[in-house]
Amino acid sequence: MNAKRRKELQKISGLLSEAYARLEEIKDEENECFDNIPENLQGSERYNRAEEIVGLLDEAFDNIEEAISNIDKAVE
Repeated sequence: MNAKRRKELQKISGLLSEAYARLEEIKDEENECFDNIPENLQGSERYNRAEEIVGLLDEAFDNIEEAISNIDKAVE
């Protein structure tokens, strides 16, 4: 890999790391909201949607982490 592409990949990795950190904050906030849904709403449409959102954010978080790792390995 030439230096120009390596530098560009390092820049992309940095951008993904910033997105990863922000997504973690949002994911944690969403998890907290989900955990605080009153018991009488569990099983409701709102509860099910919140549960789905938490799962999607977890998956996105894992995917970004994997992308960063793969890019970093490619740059080595």
